[in-house]
Amino acid sequence: MPRKQIITPSRIVNTAVVGVGRLGRFHAQKHAACPAANLVGVFDADGARAESVAKETGCHAYTDLDKLIADVEAVDVAVPTSLHHQVGLQVLEAKRHLLMEKPIASSSAEARELVNLANKKGLILQVGHIERFNPGVTALRGIDVHPSFVEAHRLAMYNPRGADVSVIHDLMIHDLDVLLHWMGHEIERVDAYGVPLLTKAVDICNAHIRFKGNKVANLTASRISMKKMRKFRMFQEDAYISVDFEKRRAEIYKRVPPGTPKALPIPGADDHDLRVLIKRTRAKKNEDALQREVDAFVAAVANDTPPLVGGMEATVALELADEIARQANESS
Repeated sequence: MPRKQIITPSRIVNTAVVGVGRLGRFHAQKHAACPAANLVGVFDADGARAESVAKETGCHAYTDLDKLIADVEAVDVAVPTSLHHQVGLQVLEAKRHLLMEKPIASSSAEARELVNLANKKGLILQVGHIERFNPGVTALRGIDVHPSFVEAHRLAMYNPRGADVSVIHDLMIHDLDVLLHWMGHEIERVDAYGVPLLTKAVDICNAHIRFKGNKVANLTASRISMKKMRKFRMFQEDAYISVDFEKRRAEIYKRVPPGTPKALPIPGADDHDLRVLIKRTRAKKNEDALQREVDAFVAAVANDTPPLVGGMEATVALELADEIARQANESS
């Protein structure tokens, strides 16, 4: 699968952030730090919060959302998921480019409406699937990743933030986006199970997904665990690839011919000539996935190029999440 790359922005883009709660505040900080962005203003239903973030980031706090949208070229929306569709339509109808926090919308029908409107008006619609910008993932660009078996675990301690949706739409959707990116969209069967424990929605879920070509993925997501884990393990005929999203690194164990420099034997393997070449990647100290995400959006707007994570990709991930959630709800 060809990899999209970030192209250096050709000009400065006037931007805004709508919704500056805990996550939106970080978005505003990244816009303020982006060399190709001019953060004009922020908006929040809580005026005092907007004033605080505006002061911190050196922009204006707007009390009129329509006025803020009119004053910029691109809008970053970080409101609660239930408002994504409403605010997204408002931005796109005003012919402004849109970066929407994940998930793209509350339902696939709402998501498709946003995608169709963006296409109709010729606008950039990028979705904030931040793991695509994780150094552990970006380190694999240029490497042939074509897994036939995937095992993923995303575990977190309980946090009321995000509890308005199920763990599938809050956490597992990150892994679904990455999974579809690497395994494609030809899904043959989905089996999912889940239970609600601390909220009315599903808090822990396991999904078994079978793809065309006898490719399989097992995903587990929990927001009621005692420790954090975000690992994605992939197996293919010539390699084992592990991505640790938490530690922002990847490990690649690639099968190579005997005699390959720096290759190591595998003790106990049936094939005594089997050798593997091990590559480990580590994130640089200041590598910031959210900054990369914002920079990529601004670059796409400035250069009129496709976003790295487009609206249609996010919609397919949401549709899969919806099916997993449906089955998980029925099993609980």
